[in-house]
Amino acid sequence: MIKSMTGFGRSEYSDGKRSIIVEIKSVNHRYSDISIKMPRRYSFAEDRLKASVKDIARRGKIDVSIMVENITEDDTNIRLNTMAAKQYYDNLQELQKNFKLGGDITLQFLATLPDVLKSVPDLDDEEAIYKSLQIPVLEAAKKLNEMRILEGAKLADDIIVRGDYIRAQVTEIEKRSPEVTTCYAEKLKERIKELIGNNIALPEDRILVEAAIFADKCNITEELVRLNSHIIQLNSIISKSNQPDGKKLDFLVQEMNREANTIGSKANDIEITNRVLEIKSEIEKIREQVQNIE
Repeated sequence: MIKSMTGFGRSEYSDGKRSIIVEIKSVNHRYSDISIKMPRRYSFAEDRLKASVKDIARRGKIDVSIMVENITEDDTNIRLNTMAAKQYYDNLQELQKNFKLGGDITLQFLATLPDVLKSVPDLDDEEAIYKSLQIPVLEAAKKLNEMRILEGAKLADDIIVRGDYIRAQVTEIEKRSPEVTTCYAEKLKERIKELIGNNIALPEDRILVEAAIFADKCNITEELVRLNSHIIQLNSIISKSNQPDGKKLDFLVQEMNREANTIGSKANDIEITNRVLEIKSEIEKIREQVQNIE
């Protein structure tokens, strides 16, 4: 099955110490681009959490938001940075001396200076914390994946319908193609009659040569076969895909468009040209859909 690169997943979890909310959203992207926004104190788990998400969503621009709220007080320690306090004190005394300033350097003042008293998370068991974070991340990623699968199914149905329409147009072009040379020969005869009149015999051999040259120039059999083959392959990938095939489908659509352009330039027939325009319009719609496939 194919997957869309667009989706959203949300999960909540509590391990008794922390309440964790995870939201994951994704949009289309040429490659895998996973970014995680969470409190810095848990940054040690970022790479492993990214890997967990990538196992489920292997392509797309994926934003992971992890919000953590402590629900107990034993998750944080207050620590004194004696070195920072001493440097503050020594520098303040130096200022007093150099500028002949008065005033007292009090405990209350020192305690308010940055990094003297610091709230430090209790992260002694990083593995346990990682597992607590991983549970809601995997759950949110699973919900994201479910949405991407549903969206992918809709994309697949639409692409198959458009592919069938293109094949129908190809069939009509195949029917019309042999008539193009005959019509050209008839028009050539009429043009010659206009130029030389009816009293002079038409140069049938010359008309046949010109018709043969024209038939060779406007022969689109190979292009029709390849275009038809591309559509069959497109349907096959969509129906049987079990891995990220978006890039493969994108390349296939480019080849379809190339064949359609060649058919249009070689056909030299207004009916075929109109059908090619219809084909190109459908290919462009398929291309837009493929851009959102994982």
